[in-house]
Formats: sequence, C-alpha cells, structure tokens
Amino acid sequence: QVQLVESGGGLVQAGDSLTLSCSASGRAFSTYSMGWFRQAPGKGRAFVGAITRNGDDTLYGASVKGRFTISRDNAKNTVNLHMNSLRPEDTAVYYCAAKLWLLGTVDNEYNFWGRGTQVTVSS
Repeated sequence: QVQLVESGGGLVQAGDSLTLSCSASGRAFSTYSMGWFRQAPGKGRAFVGAITRNGDDTLYGASVKGRFTISRDNAKNTVNLHMNSLRPEDTAVYYCAAKLWLLGTVDNEYNFWGRGTQVTVSS
C-alpha cells in the first residue's frame, strides 16, 4: 500500500511555471513507477507523464511534452511535476498515481491515487 498526497496547485497566469509535488507514504516507494494525470471540467482523466522506479526514464503526453518535466527523489518519497509555459488548457485537477514496476500511460493500470490538486491557468 502507498498513500499519495499532492500539493502545489494554484492559480497562475498563462506563461507562468508551477511545480506540483506528490508525497508518498508507505513501503517501498522505489518499487512504484509514478504517473501524473489530469482531469479538466467535463472531460475524462488524461495522461500527463510518468517516471520509472529509479527515475532513469520518463514518458509524457503529447500536449505537455517539452513543457513539463517529472522528477523523483526516492530518498524523500516524492515525485514532482515541473510545469513551464502554462496555458489555459492546462487547467485541471492534477493527480499523482502509483503502479508497480513498469511505466504506464493508462489510468486503470495504476493502483494508488492521490486526491488531486487544482491548477488554474488564466489567460
């Protein structure tokens, strides 16, 4: 079991940067690949990015590639989502998620979820 808590959301302007953090508690954080998803109002949950267990590889959704970066610190049980050049269409609730072993891009592959943090980007 792992418990996840996101933080760092807020209201920003287009073009700004923001970093979200996900803090994990429980055992063996390093056995989990970590993902970020987001859900905009009236839409389904969308893949943002993911990072491998040891942080040596990442995947990103097409809409954020080149603007967002994921990092993790296994010693601190944290994973961060660094968001640059934010756009109004990035407005969503952002969720941190964990799955055992390999990277995944589909939400139903992930076993554990945080409650989300709201990011609002004004134009």
